Amino acid sequence: MTIQWYPGHMGKAHKEISELVGKIDVIIEILDARLPASSSNILLTKLRRNKPCIKVLNKNDLADPAVTRSWVRTFEKRTGVCALPLSAKQHPEVKQLIRLCQRLAPHRGKPGKPLRAMVVGIPNVGKSTLINTLAGKSMAKVGDKPAITSCAQQIDLRNGIILSDTPGLLWPDMSDQVAAYRLATSGAIGVNALDYTTVGHFAAGFMLHRYPELLRSRYQLADLPESAITLLEEIGRRLGCKAAGGVIDLHRTAEAFLRELRAGKLGRVSFEEPAQEPEEAGTEVTEAVEVGERGKPPVTDTERRAVVDAA
Repeated sequence: MTIQWYPGHMGKAHKEISELVGKIDVIIEILDARLPASSSNILLTKLRRNKPCIKVLNKNDLADPAVTRSWVRTFEKRTGVCALPLSAKQHPEVKQLIRLCQRLAPHRGKPGKPLRAMVVGIPNVGKSTLINTLAGKSMAKVGDKPAITSCAQQIDLRNGIILSDTPGLLWPDMSDQVAAYRLATSGAIGVNALDYTTVGHFAAGFMLHRYPELLRSRYQLADLPESAITLLEEIGRRLGCKAAGGVIDLHRTAEAFLRELRAGKLGRVSFEEPAQEPEEAGTEVTEAVEVGERGKPPVTDTERRAVVDAA
């Protein structure tokens, strides 16, 4: 299954950000700490030009700490870029962002010359949560689904800084399906644009390869299955995701598994590393998405519904 998702409002958002960026002193790009490269929008990189940029690695509490440290070192090798891991819900951590903005734009933030910062990022990465934490109250809509914010707004933090909150922005052509599946695994893709069973299959294959001990611990597995589809079936049994006739409902299983993975119930997980080669990641997608058990393609939701109805 090829993942493509670019709701109509994103074209408008791209235009709004293009018009705003010339008036901005500091760009705050919110990334998902579990997948900093896949959650970084190349369109935003081009729009930023030479503006100082803070790469906020949000959801740091869900990411593998060693991998996050490696990402920070990687980002800070770039000119004009600082990296800051944090959890957007934690006020003490978010306060560091204010000090960093002031350091990057020392000529602003004075009476009559507010420091103008723009918060950008892909959908469901935590932009609105971060802004509400900075403001100390609910200023931006927050939800656990992508594309909650649909238009830009300005927020005066009353400390010399004015924030521009922008809608989540993806890119029109998702030719990199490795990144697309990582984004879908993290929850950044709208549910209408993905097949839960196939994405769950990808995520299960990744976890088998990279974090097998977390799977053992969470689902009390003495022996790990050899394939992703068999793992999903076993997780379905453990979670009671059965349809009529005792058939494992792979759609429900995949939903439940992804929900637990996204919430950190399996442990702290990073979906990509700076040193990971494209060929290596591509192999994971080929094995986990295109090839199921013994070379069979993973069961799609349509096929799953047919099995359940027949049962």
